Amino acid sequence: MSALDQSSRRRPQRRSRRAVIGRVALAVAGVALAFLLGIAFARTLDERPESGGEETIVRTLEPIPQGAPTRTVTVTVTTTP
Repeated sequence: MSALDQSSRRRPQRRSRRAVIGRVALAVAGVALAFLLGIAFARTLDERPESGGEETIVRTLEPIPQGAPTRTVTVTVTTTP
């Protein structure tokens, strides 16, 4: 076997322990952030004002006085058989 064949068969380098710990810490922080955002969103939905429901308003209207008509019109309708 030549040196070229050995270099192509090398295993990929393992990640350092520091990089693994960093990735795990980043994942835990992301999960914690998503959890806290979920709690904040749920509290916002719980604290919103409820709909007002129905409200009934009763008013009494006074009739407008009406005067006598100024002119009278008579209409005659005839039907033809």
